[in-house]
Amino acid sequence: MRHADHHPAFAGSIPQFYERYMVPLIFAPYAADLAARTAQHRPIKVLEIAAGTGVVTRQLAQVLAPDAAITATDLNRTMLDHAASIGTGRAVHWQAADGQRLPFEDGAFDAVVCQFGVMFFPEKARAFAEARRVLRPGGALHFNVWDHIEHNAFAQSVTDALALEFPQDPPRFMAHTPHGYHDVAVIARDLANGGWTTRAQIETLAHRSRADTAREVAIAYCQGTPIRNEIEARAPQDLQAITERTAQALAQQYGSGVVDGKIQAHVVTITR
Repeated sequence: MRHADHHPAFAGSIPQFYERYMVPLIFAPYAADLAARTAQHRPIKVLEIAAGTGVVTRQLAQVLAPDAAITATDLNRTMLDHAASIGTGRAVHWQAADGQRLPFEDGAFDAVVCQFGVMFFPEKARAFAEARRVLRPGGALHFNVWDHIEHNAFAQSVTDALALEFPQDPPRFMAHTPHGYHDVAVIARDLANGGWTTRAQIETLAHRSRADTAREVAIAYCQGTPIRNEIEARAPQDLQAITERTAQALAQQYGSGVVDGKIQAHVVTITR
């Protein structure tokens, strides 16, 4: 099974909406955390997998040693191009690459970093094996995954609102993919199947997700993630109307002003 054949489409205007709305809403605090954990190990050569629009890349550029080299990869060229267009505080090598088939030599990196990307790999053990292969002995893999959707308020609320829009065929992307890889026992098993023999450190980390309005949350999820593809597949002309009704549903739940909800993820570090 090819990863590229089953990768959710972050195409069209999704990267722009993703960066503008999703990054500050849920990704920014975990990006700062993951970059800080990576910097503690003082790596000189760092590989980022599934870099998306570069939220972790920009954090790494700020906190790593001045002589550290960063290679940022993503399978989706559109997302990577958008990341490169935003830029970073230092030179970064941007490269399209499949995390399950990394085009790098054995032991080429001191650290491998992946923020909310491993959930998308069809063959997770293979992706973990590839990360281990390109790490030098003593190097570390740092990654995070979302916890169950019930621990992530806005993702759950948007999913519930869309289920009312499409009761016969509700969009399930958020529950099945971003929030579908939350069992730490399964993660540990996949790491072992990928050849890791050391014990992973797994921390469950909660934050608060805030936006100025419920409408911003609705736009973030309905137009800044592959949920957009699910909506347009079911109602090709109704994306904006469905986004607005989702915003109304969220406002009824969270209020008409600033909205606030829990987000929660597992953060994993394992050393080769």
